[in-house]
Amino acid sequence: MRCIIFNRVASFCRKVLNRDNSSTLDTEELALQVYQRQEHGISRKDISENALKVLYRLNKAGFDAYLVGGGVRDLLLDKQPKDFDIATNATPEEIKHLFRNCRLIGRRFRLAHILFGRDVIEVATFRGHHADGTPNLSDKKQVAAQNQEGMLLRDNVYGTIEEDAERRDFTINALYYSIKDFTVSDFVNGVEDLDNRIIRLIGDPETRYREDPVRMLRAIRFAAKLDMGIEEKTAAPIVKLSTLLQDIPAARLFEESLKLLQSGNGLATYKLLREYNLFQQLFPLLSEHFTEDQNSQTEQMIEHILSATDKRLAEDKRVNPAFMFAAMLWYPMVTRAEEIAFASGLSYYDAFMVASNDILDEQVKTIAIPRRFTTTVRDIWQQQMRFSRRTGKRAFKMMEHPKFRAAFDFLEMRGQFEGDDIAELAHWWDQFQRGDRNQRNKMVLQINEGDKSGSNRRRRRPQRRKKPQAKSS
Repeated sequence: MRCIIFNRVASFCRKVLNRDNSSTLDTEELALQVYQRQEHGISRKDISENALKVLYRLNKAGFDAYLVGGGVRDLLLDKQPKDFDIATNATPEEIKHLFRNCRLIGRRFRLAHILFGRDVIEVATFRGHHADGTPNLSDKKQVAAQNQEGMLLRDNVYGTIEEDAERRDFTINALYYSIKDFTVSDFVNGVEDLDNRIIRLIGDPETRYREDPVRMLRAIRFAAKLDMGIEEKTAAPIVKLSTLLQDIPAARLFEESLKLLQSGNGLATYKLLREYNLFQQLFPLLSEHFTEDQNSQTEQMIEHILSATDKRLAEDKRVNPAFMFAAMLWYPMVTRAEEIAFASGLSYYDAFMVASNDILDEQVKTIAIPRRFTTTVRDIWQQQMRFSRRTGKRAFKMMEHPKFRAAFDFLEMRGQFEGDDIAELAHWWDQFQRGDRNQRNKMVLQINEGDKSGSNRRRRRPQRRKKPQAKSS
């Protein structure tokens, strides 16, 4: 039975007396609900051993500490959590004093990372309110700052567990599991929303999105990942505020893009991002190639690569972000190369090289794809220009390239969208790889004999390409 512990009258009065109408929190008060061990089904055996160590040590030192957020949510849904996060009333410095294997990170949000080899347990201090713009500056370690648009630049204001619950983003992420008595505390009807499969933002949606526009991406990610609906008021401002993502650092958006597209629900996430005008902010180059019927080559390729990525993750296979970005940006890059070749008179090969750099340079302004990935993207693209060169020893040398396999997979994928010539070329390379040395020599010999009569033709300057078609075609 759900135990209603108390109506938070004191908290309500405090907010009414101390905050103006710009508060991000709803004035409607909810009663704390505590679910006993027999009511929620969470077991310690399903919790990371390292997370339990942190919880026990904080409790032993006299602090309150709870498993919180996605870990509790996923356990209640009978899913295996990816991470186990902890919330406590201990400050970051007090946490560091307790754990020699602790590292403090972050300026915007001060966090403690407890390191157990590769396993990292994230511990956050309960956050407090600062909606009136006057944080307590008597403690120099507690600092909050916002820009003119309302985005939080610093948010190191500490508070109570009740305030911490109200400062979290979604109700289903504001659930607290106590290792002391094995209860789950719910301050915002999160369990009810979990039961009803609803993604609901805590507080005024527009204000919360302005505080941190990435919350819009999180709403989409949770809806796709958990197969839930987005509550009407939570969804309403997203399209209007979608351009706020342009103010988020590109490095942060890269990390978010991997969570969105390479977590096993990429295709469903992409469709929701498109619907709410968020994908267009992350990949403005791709949005130029979108059509009303969503059937351009670019759109077909995006859906194909995301579907393939989801399938590989479901089979516990590795995925490379570089391959995904290479596929998604391929047709915009080809179109740019055709435009450059037409306008400048450069050979198509040279225009292709210029376009490759241009497209990647533009994309990293929005999503800061690391150089180790952009280098691989360029390698995959450049190998596409070389697959048709199979005479002499070229075919054998091609196979020695470290990115040959990825480039061949890419060529094979292109064959599904670009017609018989590319499909036949991919089939030839597939047979070439499978053959022994004699078979490979015979295949190259056939190419050489078929090419003798055209050897002079190869040296001629390529014909000027026709003006490229419109991007939306």
